[in-house]
Formats: sequence, C-alpha cells, structure tokens
Amino acid sequence: MKGLILSGGTGSRLYPLTYTNAKQLIPVANKPILFRVIESIRDAGIDDIGIVVGSTAEQIKDAVGRGNRWGVNITYIPQEKPLGLAHAVKIAQPFIGDDRFVMFLGDNVIQGGISTLISQFATSDWNSQIVLTRIEHPEQYGVAELGEDGHIVRLVEKPKVPPSDLALVGIYMFDHHIFEAADRIKPSWRGELEITDAIQWLVDHNCTVHPYIHRGWWIDTGAPGDMLSANDLVLEEIEHAIEGYVDRDSKVDHRVTIQRGAEIINSTVRGPAIIGEHARIINSYVGPYTSIDHHVVVENSEIEHSMVLENSRILDIEARIQDSLIGRDVVVARSPIRPKALKLTVGDHSKVGIL
Repeated sequence: MKGLILSGGTGSRLYPLTYTNAKQLIPVANKPILFRVIESIRDAGIDDIGIVVGSTAEQIKDAVGRGNRWGVNITYIPQEKPLGLAHAVKIAQPFIGDDRFVMFLGDNVIQGGISTLISQFATSDWNSQIVLTRIEHPEQYGVAELGEDGHIVRLVEKPKVPPSDLALVGIYMFDHHIFEAADRIKPSWRGELEITDAIQWLVDHNCTVHPYIHRGWWIDTGAPGDMLSANDLVLEEIEHAIEGYVDRDSKVDHRVTIQRGAEIINSTVRGPAIIGEHARIINSYVGPYTSIDHHVVVENSEIEHSMVLENSRILDIEARIQDSLIGRDVVVARSPIRPKALKLTVGDHSKVGIL
C-alpha cells in the first residue's frame, strides 16, 4: 500500500497563525501535526508516501524533506488550486498507480494510530474503508447514513440537516476504483470535487465501502480551540521524560517533559506539559496542558492551558496567560497598566504589550 497526505489547505480559520506558516506545521505537544501523520502512516507499515501540497509547498518541503528521518520516501504532488479532496485523488493517480492506498488529511490528529485499519483493509476484498466518528456538530463535516445492517446508505457533504451524527474523520482507504469515481462526479456547489460524492459513486456502483466507527478521540485542528484540544489530548498520552536541567528550587511533576538543553530555574511546572529544547523557564509558573516550544523564554510570568511556539518570549506578565495560542518569534511583555485577564491568539513575528 501507499500513503497519501493532503496538505494543500490555507488554514484560514487559524489566521493570524497561518499567515506565514502552513497549518500542518503547527506543533501539537511540540511536534508538527504533519509529522504525526507521517509517523502514523509509517507505523502502519507504509513507507511510500505522497504529499499533496498547495501554496505552502516550499515550507512543507523544507520541513519534511525526502522523509529520511522517518525511514520513508516522500513524493510531493502539487495542486494548483484547492479544488476538493477528490481532485487531490485524481492528481495523485500517477503516484498511486494500481496500488491500494490510505489517504489522510494532514491537519487531523487521531487516537491510537491506523495500523489496525491498514491491516484490515490490506487483507480484505473491500474497495474502500472510511473512518467515522460520532460528533456533536456533524453539519460541519461529511456525514454518513448507515442502514440497519451497518452498510453505507449515503454520504452528504456539510448537510444543513445531517442524516446522522457520524462524521468522516479524514482517513480513507481506497483501491483503484476511486479514480473512476473521481472522474465521473461533477463539482459541488462549492466548485470542488467532493470525496463524499466519489465514495457515494462507489456505493451506487456496487463497490464495497466498509465503514469503521472510531471510538477514541479525534480532532480536526482547523480552529484555535481545536488546536488546544488536540494539544491537551496528545499531552495526556505521550511518555514524559526529563532530559534538560531542573534546579533545586524548582518543582516539576512526573507528567512533564523537559527536552534537551531546556532549563527550569526557580519555577513550577505542572503536567501534563512539555518544555522544548533550549527553552528557559525562570521565576515562573507553567500550568497543566501547556506546550512551550524550543528556544522560548518565560520569565517572571504564569501561563496555563496554552501553546507557545518557537523563539517567543513572555516576560514580566503579572496576570496569568491561559487558553492562548502564541505564534513564533512573538514578544509578550508587561505594559504599565495591570489587566484583569488575558486571552490571546497571536500571529508570528508579533510584539504584544499587555495593558
């Protein structure tokens, strides 16, 4: 089998964080989401992976390279315009050939990996397998309606009145029949070739599409709140270790990761949390569910349930920062007037004075 990752989206719901960076490269628990997707596919035994890229292609290529660090071979597939997931399948056909493949959205995080799913599909005679999960607002996603015997009756993209609460989570497995389906469907009202329409074509033409209902957590990291939720869940699951320096005046609990070169000076860090390489936490408090990326400085400040990306500085903030996304190369420093509360989504290369 081969792997296909879709990383062509602009990430507009994450502006301003994604004005200057691909959304798939935003780190969850200090590791870019795209890297987690590559590892999930590799761990399922697939080492030939195509990545569909759009306007952020150069950033993704610079970050991922040829795949050597994961022991996989990466092929880049340019998509000039975001014309739909089924369009991405069409342009990937020269890379896929006649192989079966798994398609994974590059901004999704799922509990437990996909090894079991890949094994099921690889040893079956199914033409497709789709992953579904029950969610509260299915109208925001592709939705599946199942019959009494569990087979797929129909799929609808972002319906105003959802036929069920079963949403497609962005993980699909196909054989070569999907290419005929993608050729036969017409663009939707959005002007895109919808993957739901292509899968519906398979169903209507007596292909076997097996639904798998995922019982664990799944997060689409398209919005700031979703990104924080994904960070929370991954921090709960990672194996924590202390590789950096913690001085005798600091308190760090067992659910905290301190990466190489990081320093914790006269501070408290409560987990789950992760402190990135060469970060410095000085006279500060870092609360649960917080990711501090590499080369970040937090000094004389408190931060909780937040994500701080690389090379940023948080200095002398008297009020606690919480529920916040702070981008790369940001400076957050105290201004003379004391605030009551802080809640921030700050883009890259910004400088914020707190009033």
